[in-house]
Amino acid sequence: MRTTRQMSITLPNDMADAVRERVETGGYASESEVIRDGIRSLLARDAAIERWLREDVAAAAQTLENDPGAARTIDDVRARLAQLRGDTA
Repeated sequence: MRTTRQMSITLPNDMADAVRERVETGGYASESEVIRDGIRSLLARDAAIERWLREDVAAAAQTLENDPGAARTIDDVRARLAQLRGDTA
């Protein structure tokens, strides 16, 4: 059974040039390899965002739902960020 599928894609000139340059400089063996690596990176980024939403954002939302008093105002957040940066003003 075949594990690949041939596709035809159209890229803007600057992207096509970037793909070709990576092959010409030896970073990749073929244009398809460049595209596959780009898609792998996109999938990894999407998975990381999904994990962050599921683990961190959902947990924070649940905490806030359980204890509305845990909410911070925007001024509290700005003050804390300034403190972390070491701002004196």
